[in-house]
Amino acid sequence: MAIIFDKPLIGVVMCQNQLAGHPVQSVHNKYLDAIFSAGGIPLALPHGLATSPELLENSMTVLSGILLTGSPSNIEPHHYGENGSEADSDAGRDRLAFALIEGVIRQQMPLMAICRGLQELVVATGGTLHRALSDIDGLREHREDSALALEQQYAPAHEVWVEPHGLLHQLLPGCEKFWVNSLHSQGIRTPGPALRTEARAADGLIEAVSLPHHPFALAVQWHPEWQSESSALSRALFSGFIQACQRFQKERKI
Repeated sequence: MAIIFDKPLIGVVMCQNQLAGHPVQSVHNKYLDAIFSAGGIPLALPHGLATSPELLENSMTVLSGILLTGSPSNIEPHHYGENGSEADSDAGRDRLAFALIEGVIRQQMPLMAICRGLQELVVATGGTLHRALSDIDGLREHREDSALALEQQYAPAHEVWVEPHGLLHQLLPGCEKFWVNSLHSQGIRTPGPALRTEARAADGLIEAVSLPHHPFALAVQWHPEWQSESSALSRALFSGFIQACQRFQKERKI
């Protein structure tokens, strides 16, 4: 007998970590809390799902949306044509995120991607990354100061300007620019050919993208999940995402 959920189930990718010497996969509470607050039910997705196309496909049949979270790790550079390696990488997350993106596009399932998640969507659709924004002339400092308290690290750091006629413009009607936090060392060099630019920082760096021929696929470089209930901007983004997931859930039942 099939179990029917009134609220949409949102698959949330996890990251590989170490805890007391043991390998663990985990996701920050802030992402789960943001989904709960917006009316969804988060479901953590282990990297092992990417080991079998059938396993991943079966798992996605119960989901109505995917959230790709931020992470301290970086995408392995060979995925976007770069040599060398990253000191902080997570190959299991790379495999799962790229497989999820492929499934999301094929099924037209709603997607929200944050920080590393944005970079995963860019690379999965043929784009490239700046591996160290601090080495690029003309770009501001986009990294956080890790010596500060979390409240200061996640404080508004710079403005972004919304591109007209896009998904972000629809979610934030009448809003041309707003302040965001900034906690990333890498960023978009070239967006994937299928992506639409949704917002830029004053230095020209692309801060948000979307898939234009998709019901809802939005990726942002900042962290809207941080204290999402107290931010009108964050509430608008997560509300739009969960509403799209609800529509997907209803249409799949028909």
